[in-house]
Amino acid sequence: MDFLSLIITPAMLLGAWISGRALERRHLKNLLLLESGSRGILAVTIEELPKDWHVQSCELVMGNVVISQDYFKRFMASLKGVVGGNIGVFEPLLERARREALIRMKGVAHARGYDTIINVRLETAALASSRSDGKGTAGVEILAFGTAISLSEGTNRRTSLP
Repeated sequence: MDFLSLIITPAMLLGAWISGRALERRHLKNLLLLESGSRGILAVTIEELPKDWHVQSCELVMGNVVISQDYFKRFMASLKGVVGGNIGVFEPLLERARREALIRMKGVAHARGYDTIINVRLETAALASSRSDGKGTAGVEILAFGTAISLSEGTNRRTSLP
């Protein structure tokens, strides 16, 4: 191994770490703005409606997002895979993906005229990498889905929840 290789690899890892952190922080900042704009849409996990809720219409709504891992996270996860344990570098990735999927689902509901989503669920899928050995993960997909409902006039959707 020559001297140049010994410098390039750590430099690439450092560059991936710095750029990954910057992109992650920018995404989290954008999520805060988007979440503040979607607060008017109630998204809950209840399966049974309160008795005083009168539904006019309903529809399945979904929001999904695919977020890839940066090279630094892949490298750190592969090191952690050798010794086992919690892979903490992926936790912010999953948090961002879940939040974005919920925001997108609420956006679909709002665009279709709904202001409440019940029976909200999240599904997660790992996306395989393009490596020739078929191992590794390129990113994660999160799908948020639920039943958007339109309530009749006069229904107080917030005080009726169990």
